[in-house]
Amino acid sequence: MKKLKIGIIGVGRLGYEHACNIQYRIPTTELVAVCDRNFDKAAKVADELGISRDHVYSSGKDLCNDPEVEAVAIVTNTDSHVEMIEYAYAAGKHVFCEKPLAETVEKCKKAEKIVASRPDLIFQLGFMRRYDYSYEVAKKKIDNGDIGDIILVRCYSQDPISIIKGTLEYAPRSGGQFIDMSIHDIDLIRWLTKSEPAKLWAIGGCYEFKQYKDWDDGDNVSCLMQMKNDIMAFFFAGRAAAHGSAVETEIVGTRGTLRIASVPTDSLVEVMSKHGVCRECYQDFLTRWHGAYIKEMEVFTDHVLNNTPANPGVLDGTASTSIAFKCKESFLKNTLLTME
Repeated sequence: MKKLKIGIIGVGRLGYEHACNIQYRIPTTELVAVCDRNFDKAAKVADELGISRDHVYSSGKDLCNDPEVEAVAIVTNTDSHVEMIEYAYAAGKHVFCEKPLAETVEKCKKAEKIVASRPDLIFQLGFMRRYDYSYEVAKKKIDNGDIGDIILVRCYSQDPISIIKGTLEYAPRSGGQFIDMSIHDIDLIRWLTKSEPAKLWAIGGCYEFKQYKDWDDGDNVSCLMQMKNDIMAFFFAGRAAAHGSAVETEIVGTRGTLRIASVPTDSLVEVMSKHGVCRECYQDFLTRWHGAYIKEMEVFTDHVLNNTPANPGVLDGTASTSIAFKCKESFLKNTLLTME
């Protein structure tokens, strides 16, 4: 069986998840190189996953130039994504890049040019929710016309308060709620409605963690959109859910409604105690999206091995980033904005 030899740049929480998936959970992939700006961290992961120290790097450019590497998985901070894409494409390597594409629309445009310069290479962006089984089922039902025409898409995304320490540490360089967190819901809305926003109005505030105001951001934000095909869309993003990690999506149609994860439970177990009956929730995003992370890398590998176009692509990254920044502008100005 042909295996795609992948090098990974960035082995933090999500990068480590991808590295393990590539090495152990996908039959058509092989992890052959590891890079992190913290060399000791990269070396530790390489040792654990059976990668030779000869293929451990602290420089993304050096990993991209490794002749053993056929494709690169970029799981670094957002502000380095385009730089890493440029290194990979210069070295003739296929690219899987985590979302968001970049921290500015201008850099997204630069990424578009880089990708367009090498049509022989495959590029895929990591909007993993498209590859979650529940969302795949919902999308097929929508495309089949099972719920008629879409009227409204409603998205909730909440991070657990249990991880707030790390969230606050990253917040000043995250780009803000809309670009860092809501961009997943923005991509889902575009994907499910097959349309782009015509108008939007974003609101929110610093309800629990007042320091977000210092970063021109909010700890809880929301946005109402009217798409160009008149479908309504709404999303909410919160940073301090007491119950755990929760992502819920509802698609209301003229002939039916689809709900995904209305109860964000990690199993079908019900706990009956003196506190009543409850179902325990996911406590981190890696557990919730474990299967989707595997599936998206499988799909990327299939595209590379079969030389077929990947999806979502670089244009999806630019579109979602543009919308996210428009949301932030609306939030800061507290006004309705029309998309250009």
